[in-house]
Amino acid sequence: MTEHEDFASLAGYWNSSNSYQFSPASVIVPVVFSLIFLLGTVGNSLVLAVLLRNGQMGYNTTNLFILNLSLADFFFIVFCVPFQATIYSLEGWVFGSFICKAVHFFIYLTMYASSFTLAAVSVDRYLAIRYPLRSRELRTPHNAVAAMAVIWGLSVVFAGPYLSYYDLIEWESSYICMPGWEEWRRKVMDTSTFAFGYVIPVLVISLSYTRTIKYLWTAVDPLEDISESKKAKRKVTKMIIIVTILFCLCWLPYHVVILRYLYGDFPFNQATYAFRLLSHCMAYANSCLNPIVYALVSKHFRKGFKKVFSCLLRKKHRNKVHVVHAAHIVPGFEPGSTEVSQMHEENNRHELIPASMAVPSRSSKPLCIS
Repeated sequence: MTEHEDFASLAGYWNSSNSYQFSPASVIVPVVFSLIFLLGTVGNSLVLAVLLRNGQMGYNTTNLFILNLSLADFFFIVFCVPFQATIYSLEGWVFGSFICKAVHFFIYLTMYASSFTLAAVSVDRYLAIRYPLRSRELRTPHNAVAAMAVIWGLSVVFAGPYLSYYDLIEWESSYICMPGWEEWRRKVMDTSTFAFGYVIPVLVISLSYTRTIKYLWTAVDPLEDISESKKAKRKVTKMIIIVTILFCLCWLPYHVVILRYLYGDFPFNQATYAFRLLSHCMAYANSCLNPIVYALVSKHFRKGFKKVFSCLLRKKHRNKVHVVHAAHIVPGFEPGSTEVSQMHEENNRHELIPASMAVPSRSSKPLCIS
């Protein structure tokens, strides 16, 4: 058996949902991935709604980077998770060669975009806290948008080879989406991905936050004497650090599995199958965890989420009012119901809207999803 045939047979064994007599993965994975998909789409949609409808977002570089991170997570959830879930629930790849290549391209594209964004925001946080005045000229919305463009450009460059890296390989009576390159090329590619997409960004992040934390806790006055601005910066930094730690922990097992297979003795058995499944679930779950962190740590995001929900409820209420108005002309309906609805609607119109997430906005426009 040739190296390629041997790898195909092992990959087929690993990807087959009936590799074992009892395969809980074929039941558990669709449920877990469905939960990840639901939480990820709803959570990141809420984050995007809060940021895009916030009148002062354009003046806050950190919010722009959080927007970029949420976009990467949203793309990953929508374009990758549903297809990857079928690996553990179907006998083979049923979506064709183009989708096989595109899905893995998007996996690494969004992974690079997330890691590069986290590295950029760690530097941004360090400059904001260590040099709050001198860094203002550098930390502008224009430069943040330029950095985001560079991040996505580099991500496309680094993820581009994965468009040819994966292909459909016939195995028994079906096809499998798996690497088609020779072993030495796979080693170069996956090692480069680990180095540039994980190790280097983590080093930049670690250095930035180490210096940031050191400055926060040793170079400033005690907590009770710190200004509200510095307290807010601490909270934002704490939130971003939590998001970064989760990214590092969630993606590390995924890289370990790939590198262990390429460079070590990684047998295909039930234990390694379970570990591979766990590594995939952890990596994919990372894209739905960030909105939860924002809601738990940041009161501004909590207020923003409440605005979105209240706006949706208000729209639903207005639709009900229109229905009642329409029904008012039909015999048999009590006129009092329309008057009550109108009173509730007037009360809602005069409801006070909380301040915007970043800086108090001059606009009184409610945060609604059009």
